[in-house]
Amino acid sequence: MNRSAVYKQTEQFVTKLFRENERPELTYHNLNHTRSVVNKAQEIAGHYSLSEDETLALHVASWFHDTGYLNGPAADHEERGVEYMRDFMREEGVSEEISDKAAGCIMATKSPRTPQALIEEIICDADTYNLGSKDFKESNKLVWRELQALGDGSLTKHDYNEATYRLMEEHRFFTGYAKDLLKNGKTKNMKKLSKKKQELEMEIPEITEKAGTTKGMQTLLRLTSQNHIQLSEIADSKANILISVNAIIISVILSVLLRKLQTDPYLGIPTAIFLLSSVVTIIVAILATRPKVTMGTFEDDDVVNKKTNLLFFGNFHRVSQDKYERAMREMMKDSDYLYSSIVQDIYHLGSVLGR
Repeated sequence: MNRSAVYKQTEQFVTKLFRENERPELTYHNLNHTRSVVNKAQEIAGHYSLSEDETLALHVASWFHDTGYLNGPAADHEERGVEYMRDFMREEGVSEEISDKAAGCIMATKSPRTPQALIEEIICDADTYNLGSKDFKESNKLVWRELQALGDGSLTKHDYNEATYRLMEEHRFFTGYAKDLLKNGKTKNMKKLSKKKQELEMEIPEITEKAGTTKGMQTLLRLTSQNHIQLSEIADSKANILISVNAIIISVILSVLLRKLQTDPYLGIPTAIFLLSSVVTIIVAILATRPKVTMGTFEDDDVVNKKTNLLFFGNFHRVSQDKYERAMREMMKDSDYLYSSIVQDIYHLGSVLGR
């Protein structure tokens, strides 16, 4: 067995494994984290006297400890990582004794962590090094994003911070080096996380109250708008009936009564009254249902100053599509402007019904 070759081949093999089986949702348990664990394990191991076999086993285990994420869920990823590692070690002709030591290191990173040997303690501390470092805030965000990407949508940010805080309470560093170096940093990170938890706890009632109020407003506006539209449809239907009936009356008068005026001149006045009333009825029915259309344009300043209602076609029918889309996006950013436009739309519907 060529130890130097095994060191080099391990890095090349695992790097290729991660790149060929890349999972974008793994924002934390990826190649970057693996390299970090390898470096931290070397840093911690440098303060202890390890045999060549122990050093090699620790190095290999550090590279393989999270490879199980590449072919399955988080649960039991350590066991799958051990399988990857043993297959590799057999190919490289490494002894079973060293493979067993590496397997022990990988399995030691499984919660609850109970390392039985120094190299197992070292890899456990390397794997959780971030809990006591300045990188904790960023790594914590990456773990949160990973959980969200893997489909755990039921987990809120508050619950996640709560779970992380409990994990840090139960966690402990095993090597003297890690305790001396990272204990104070971990305490500071826990204080910051506790403060963040408290801030989120204060926001929850306010968010819930706002969500309930917003939902109630949306329901109110939706129902009011639907009722007005239904009433408007009824009014349009009645106007259509009036127009149709009076159009029939006019056609009958023109086709039948006008021919009889020469022989029966006394029908002239009733015929004129019928025609006039039918024409007036049709005109009034058309005017009653005709919307009040404006110039059909607006300026950007009108949107900024909230002076135009983008929900009514009469205000934008002569505007380009791009300009209208930009204006709508601006309106949707401002909830007050959006709700105000909906209220105006409901009012104008009511005004039309009132006529």
